[in-house]
Amino acid sequence: MVVDAAHQACNTMSSTSPKDSEARAKKKSSQINGFHVYPSGSTQPGPSRSLSRSLSSGPMAQRRLSGCAVYMGSCSWMRRSESTCTLNSSGSSRGRMRSAGSLPSISKATPADNKAIKRSSCLLVALRPTNVEQEREKFFLSNYSYNPQFQYQEPMSLNVLEKYNQASNQFLAQALRILKAVLDKYGSYENFESLTGGNLLSKCQIWACCRRYMQKDSCSGEVVVQLTEDLLSQAVMTNENNRPTLTINLLGARQHWLEGMLRHEIGTHYLRGVNDAQQSWHGSESRKHFGLQPANPTEEGLASLHSVLFRKHPYLWRAALLYYTISLAATCSFSVLFHDLQQFVEDPAVRWEYCVRAKRGQKDTGQPGCFSKDQVYLDGIIRILRHRHTIDFRLLTSLGKVAFEDVERLRPFVQLKNTRLPHFMRDMEKYYHHLNHIMEMNQLSDEELQSLLPD
Repeated sequence: MVVDAAHQACNTMSSTSPKDSEARAKKKSSQINGFHVYPSGSTQPGPSRSLSRSLSSGPMAQRRLSGCAVYMGSCSWMRRSESTCTLNSSGSSRGRMRSAGSLPSISKATPADNKAIKRSSCLLVALRPTNVEQEREKFFLSNYSYNPQFQYQEPMSLNVLEKYNQASNQFLAQALRILKAVLDKYGSYENFESLTGGNLLSKCQIWACCRRYMQKDSCSGEVVVQLTEDLLSQAVMTNENNRPTLTINLLGARQHWLEGMLRHEIGTHYLRGVNDAQQSWHGSESRKHFGLQPANPTEEGLASLHSVLFRKHPYLWRAALLYYTISLAATCSFSVLFHDLQQFVEDPAVRWEYCVRAKRGQKDTGQPGCFSKDQVYLDGIIRILRHRHTIDFRLLTSLGKVAFEDVERLRPFVQLKNTRLPHFMRDMEKYYHHLNHIMEMNQLSDEELQSLLPD
C-alpha cells in the first residue's frame, strides 16, 4: 500500500478519536486528509478530480447519492459502472487531488482508449444537475412539495437516456422484503448502521486496516490510498495516471464494515481488473470478438455480495433501497417519491439524495421517469445467488471483467499464470457457507429464485 505524507504523522502522534481527526482536517485548507488541494486553475502537476462537500445532517447523509465525473487516467479497465464523487453546484472543480505515491504502470492506453475515457467522463458530468443546490433549497423551503427543475452542463445523450429510462420491477418484492426485515429488527436504518457498523475510524486506523488487508491479498505497494470527506459512498477505486487509487470516505469508514468495503473495491474490482488485463479478451474490440456479455450486472453484484460476505447481519439494504427508489421514480414525481421514502429513511437530506440519484437526467422532475442504472446492484446479487451452486467463483475472478454466464465458454482460453485471487476465496467451503447466510438473513430461498429466474 502507498499512502501520502500525512500517514507519516501517525508514527509520531498518539491514537485519536474520529472527531479529533475530522477537527484537525478542517483546520488547514491547504492540506485535506493527507493529500494536497490546489485552487481551480492551478498549474500544479498531477491528475485532477472534481469534488464537493457532501451533506452530513444525519447518519445516512454521510453518503451522497448522485453521479458525476471521476478521472480515470489512461487505464481503461479501471472504469467503473458507477461514479461516486460529486461536483459542486456550478459543476466546476473545487480543487485538484494529486496522488501521493508512485506506482508502476499497470496499463497504457491507446489514443482510442483516451477518447473513450473522455466520453465517459462527459457523460457522467452531464448526468449531474448543475443547479442541484439551488433546487434543493427551493424544495426544502416548499415543505417538500416543489418538484425540482434541473439544468445540466450539456445536452443529454438520447441514447443514454433511452438505455436507462426503463425501470424493472422483477425483484421489487425481494427488495421490499429486505427493507422490511431491517426495519423490523432495528426500527430504522440509522439504528442498524450504528449498532452493526460500529464506531467511525480515525485516519491512522483506516490506514492500518488497509495495510493489513493488502498484505492478505498480496498487493502491498500497488494501490494509493487517499482519504476524503467528499465522496458519495464509502469508497471508490479509480486509476489516476496509471496509479490504482482507492479513495475512502472518512465519514463512512466504520470499524465492522471497512474490511467489507476493501473486499468490494480491492478484492473484487481491482483484482478482477488486474486479471482481465492478462486475458486475450481484454479491450472492447477483443470482447466483441469473443462475443462477451457486459460485465454488469455480475461485476457490481459480486462486489456487493463481497461487501457483506462475513458480516454477522449481512442485510442488502442499500442495494434494495436503490432498486425500490428507481422502480417508484419511474411512475411518480420527485415530491411523491420523497414522501414515500420516509417509510424507510427518516433523514430528509438522505431522502433528497436518493431522489436526485433516481431522477437524474430529467429536467422536469414533476414528471414520471427514472435513471435506472443503480438497479444493477440488487439485480446482480440475485442472479449470482440464484446460480451460486454452479458458478466457479475462483475462475470467474481469474477471467477478469466477465459475466458469470460466460465462464464455462471461456474456460479453454483462460490464462491463469499471472492471475490473482483474493484471500477470502482460499476457503471456498466457508465462502459458500456465507453466501447461504446472506440468503437466510435476507429471506431469500432457492425455490423463489428458481421461479424468478428459470433455466
